[in-house]
Amino acid sequence: MMRLPENPVLLAWENEDMAHLPSSLRSARTKAALIAGLVVILAVFTWMVPPRAVVVHNILHHLNILPFMLAGLFFGWRGVLKTVLLSAVLLAPSVYRHWFRAPLDAQDQIVELSTFGAAGVIAGLLADRERMQRKKVEATKVELERVYVELQQNLEQLKKTERLTAAGQLSASLAHEIRNPLASISGAAGILARGQASPEARAECLEILTKESQRLNKLLTNFLDFARPRLPKRQKTELWDLVQSVTSLAQHAARKQGVSLRVETVDRGVEVECDPEQIKQLLLNLILNAIQATEGEGEVEVRSFFDDTNLCIEVRDHGRGISLDAKDRIFEPFFTTKENGTGLGLAIAANIAAQHGGALTCRSNAGQGTVFRMELPLSRPSSDSTRKMEVL
Repeated sequence: MMRLPENPVLLAWENEDMAHLPSSLRSARTKAALIAGLVVILAVFTWMVPPRAVVVHNILHHLNILPFMLAGLFFGWRGVLKTVLLSAVLLAPSVYRHWFRAPLDAQDQIVELSTFGAAGVIAGLLADRERMQRKKVEATKVELERVYVELQQNLEQLKKTERLTAAGQLSASLAHEIRNPLASISGAAGILARGQASPEARAECLEILTKESQRLNKLLTNFLDFARPRLPKRQKTELWDLVQSVTSLAQHAARKQGVSLRVETVDRGVEVECDPEQIKQLLLNLILNAIQATEGEGEVEVRSFFDDTNLCIEVRDHGRGISLDAKDRIFEPFFTTKENGTGLGLAIAANIAAQHGGALTCRSNAGQGTVFRMELPLSRPSSDSTRKMEVL
């Protein structure tokens, strides 16, 4: 039996190469024994078969390709050379005997050994090349997996840092927003504590305490809604009823400011799947902001329609518009251009849209008003006709 060197490439890939064979063959020595056994068997049969059996000898000569190709597959071109050498040694007596009795058969045997040996060497070179490529691919895979794990760890670290940074910014903003109401409450309480204020001053101080307490409560409520948003409870909702419900709630604020609401929505019977309370909260915030932004006896337009597979609801005002600097920050928590605003309304609205898998966007030009557009990824109904009405 020929002894094979410890080949690291072979050891790395032998399990994969012999995955289709029994477990007893999944070792280098077993493979070598298999190849050597084939060589010995072919040599014995070649010696035992009479020289006159030309056809049988021809078959045996052609079968020599099996151990050569197996050697190339398992051990590369070096294994083929060793197998050819072993075969030549074992077949030498047969070649010598046939050289005098059947010289043509002996010559054919030498030619076939050389040809099949060359073919085995080529197969071994290709097998070695494939093993090296596999080894490189495996090494690359291991490296990519390591890099992927490191990347995941870095991303988790970045997310953690981002969350901490966001929490710090929110805390600082909340503290800043709380400071002003607390200062007013502290000043009013100090005046009342001295007991020298007139009845009018006491009434004003009590009004300040009530107003600023309500402002703090609203601020903290909005902050909790933003910091701990609940998941949407989706259900089938009629779009017409949803839009009309929101515009009805906003009618009082619109009439108080002399603003009319113009609603353009789909016909009755069209249903969408969403959380109706959250969408109402989002739309009411947008409509109230549009009413406050509209000056004089202006108009606020509310339009709903389907664009491909998206439900779109637009709220348009005809106010002064939003400056470029403010437009980039309007969805940031605690950013507001209003004197008494909390700066959380649009941030909460954007969160609601995101939780529904959609988006809230803004288009605005100075002096031409502002359009807020909510897009939700919903299926388009069979009927997308619209109707118009005025809500006075």
